[in-house]
Amino acid sequence: MDPSLRSNGSNTRPAISAPNRAVGRSKVAGRVDRVLNTALAGERAAVLNATAAELLADSQPVARLIEIALGRPGVGVIGHWMVQELFRRSNLYDELMNALVSSNPATRAAAARLCAAARMTDSVLWIGDLLDDPKPPVREAAVRSLGQLGGRRAVELLMASSERIPVYRLAIALARAASDVDIEALMRQPASERAAVVTVLACGLRRDVLRVSPLLGIAHDRRWPKRVRVAACKALATIGDRAGVGGLSRLAESDPDPVVKTAADRAHRRLVRRAVAK
Repeated sequence: MDPSLRSNGSNTRPAISAPNRAVGRSKVAGRVDRVLNTALAGERAAVLNATAAELLADSQPVARLIEIALGRPGVGVIGHWMVQELFRRSNLYDELMNALVSSNPATRAAAARLCAAARMTDSVLWIGDLLDDPKPPVREAAVRSLGQLGGRRAVELLMASSERIPVYRLAIALARAASDVDIEALMRQPASERAAVVTVLACGLRRDVLRVSPLLGIAHDRRWPKRVRVAACKALATIGDRAGVGGLSRLAESDPDPVVKTAADRAHRRLVRRAVAK
């Protein structure tokens, strides 16, 4: 399953995005693209004629190309394994892993980017350490990379650092990293109010229509903290499913908390506008 689409099938985000123009300007990225296509076509002797230093210097276009290649329909787990084997044959795997602990912060961030793009699951714990890096760009790269790698351990590392990561940034990473089972567990037993807010917002970002009913329940339940109820209203608006219209309308009319009432009213109006536009 594509890690960018860990949901119930309702997610409408395309599996493949058009490569940005910067990719075409990189000679190293061009070499990577050609060899990646060869390896994914089944050529097990393919070797990438590039050094780790070259990949790290062009990490953004190279990582984007790898992500696009592995996002193609039908690539799946076997494709991930093929790319990792390509990196091993090319003597790049260990060098990229070692670059995660480089003394240069730009190198650490670049290594996190590339390890995540290549689905190098061995890097999860090392990238998790970068969540506490003294340099903000490295921490940001670590959050994005763990979201891209996904899996239970990546989710645990992200949520363990929830107090240090901006709420919306964490929600975006969680929406990518978490499985349905992870989301259910986090909604059932959030570790904190902040964790509950992040999880609810992640449900919205995943466009998860199966969460509409639970989110309405949270929005109406006054035992939940105000911030969580407001986040549930926002998530319902983001999902955009008409099943939430009635519940949000009632909340907007009768909830005694003016903040929740306003959030519900805004979410309700947004859903109604979408319904009319269709």
